[in-house]
Amino acid sequence: MSEQLAEERSSARPIPGQVGGRAVMLIPHREPGADESMLPSDYQRIISAVRQAAGPVMAREVGEGGVDVSVKAKLEPLRGKLVRLVDRGWLRKLPDGRFTTRL
Repeated sequence: MSEQLAEERSSARPIPGQVGGRAVMLIPHREPGADESMLPSDYQRIISAVRQAAGPVMAREVGEGGVDVSVKAKLEPLRGKLVRLVDRGWLRKLPDGRFTTRL
């Protein structure tokens, strides 16, 4: 069963996008031994904000650390970045919609 899951995960990885004619993946999948320094700085700040919280946080609480999230148009891109970090294995999303670091 675990072999099948590993195979499905490797085949489900997103294909890197094109930036300036070069293939890049801004948010890589979290691998054993990987640290946050390989992430872009805004994603590093998001992970840091989630870590500094006393417990699981909502997207709005992450944004209160420096992003004006009073307008939905500014909150949704932040929520998208959080979900991207979840998809790549850097964060974990709880069933109630809050985000936390991976154990």
